[in-house]
Amino acid sequence: MKKVNRLMTNICSDHLAESKHFYTALFDFDVNYDSDWFIHLITRDRNLELGIVDRSHEIVPIDFQTNPNGFYTTFVMENVDGIYDIAKGKGFKCVSEPANTFYGQRRLLLKDPDGTWVDLSSPIKDFKF
Repeated sequence: MKKVNRLMTNICSDHLAESKHFYTALFDFDVNYDSDWFIHLITRDRNLELGIVDRSHEIVPIDFQTNPNGFYTTFVMENVDGIYDIAKGKGFKCVSEPANTFYGQRRLLLKDPDGTWVDLSSPIKDFKF
């Protein structure tokens, strides 16, 4: 069968503690597991997961031990403006301020402590193409 039971993204990090702070301060993640090489975050409703793994740990293939390239992660939120205020207040790297897009989303771009691009989007109410 092709059923997927679980999907989790793992972000390679050189700054585990800072990354944990970034993702738990901005989103409703709780720390489910915390070690010196891996942190498992899970949303309070237990539906979404995010892993943060020490990039230099032996479990990470050599080809993946470089800085992020060619991808970004998107979080669909109710209110990116509120997240922007939190991000600014905590001194996180804001790549762009919230702005409306042509495709009906209000979008904010951040960088996490390891340089991973984080796209936050909120649907624009009553948007029509």
